[in-house]
Amino acid sequence: MSLQIKTLDDATTEQWDLFVDQHDSSTFFHRAGWKKVMEKAFGHPCYFIYAESDGDIVGILPLVHVKSLLFGNSLISVPLCVYGGVVANNDEAQQALLQYACDLAEQFKVDALELRSIEPTGAGWPSKSLYYTFRKTIVADHDANMKAIPRKRRAMIRGGIAAGLVGEHDQGCGRFYRAYSESVRNLGTPVFSLKYFKVLREVFGDDCRVLMITHEGKDVASLMSFYFKNQVLPYYAGSFDTAKHLKAHDFMYWELMRISADEGIELFDFGRSKENTGPFLFKKGWGFEPEQLHYEYHLVKADKVPELNPTNPKYKMFIEMWKRLPLPVANTLGPMLSKSLG
Repeated sequence: MSLQIKTLDDATTEQWDLFVDQHDSSTFFHRAGWKKVMEKAFGHPCYFIYAESDGDIVGILPLVHVKSLLFGNSLISVPLCVYGGVVANNDEAQQALLQYACDLAEQFKVDALELRSIEPTGAGWPSKSLYYTFRKTIVADHDANMKAIPRKRRAMIRGGIAAGLVGEHDQGCGRFYRAYSESVRNLGTPVFSLKYFKVLREVFGDDCRVLMITHEGKDVASLMSFYFKNQVLPYYAGSFDTAKHLKAHDFMYWELMRISADEGIELFDFGRSKENTGPFLFKKGWGFEPEQLHYEYHLVKADKVPELNPTNPKYKMFIEMWKRLPLPVANTLGPMLSKSLG
């Protein structure tokens, strides 16, 4: 049979995820569950396309259409996710998926089609070198993992241990959200809705977990992590004002690393950061080496690569204003804006 491009539906979800589980280049963000997350939490139209040959999936490309008056009109693989793009067994499948995606982008008259890839596609599209990812192997030996962390960070972790910080898993999202929402307001960023985090846990189950850090019975910091194959991905974090002097941030990531090592997880994925920002330098301080990500764009109505990120000077005044909003106001207005950020 010749190669065919089809769209994911309920009947092919299991086959899609089997392909993701078996392919070396796939990521957590290629899982079919993201279609349900995007539709249910945000109402974004999804076009999870796949290449089929002789009844087998030989390539996938998850696409989400994000459109707003404030932030533009884009077809993205995948919004809110650090990785995405094409995963294919051969060049024929990759090229067919890319062409189909370009045709969709033209049909929808978007500003741009955006692929968020770890490796470049070779399509020759304009790209953005703003983001880097940080990944490192961990082992079962806690002492070896600790020694692999530079001395300054080790001291911070031990400071958190000495302060009596405790890590515990939480089955809900409420405690996590209180710390997370306060943190992002303080950074000047619109918060995602609580519904989004509930949907993540509903869709991904035990592959989406919350770790709470407490001190003398009070919540100090929180972390939502994703689990995929032999990897752990700490993804959404938040904390209260008490976290800094208790050294809770370093302790929290160490606690996750420690627990993950006990579970046999072999890769700690610290996620993406913008070059030379605070989070970028924090991860380097943990001994992680930055690895450039390749965000590539097929431009349709836009005449240059979109710059929808906090380092864009035109958002500086908005960020400073948002930091001063009362938390209840920020938590009410934030979800209406954040769902279209991509």
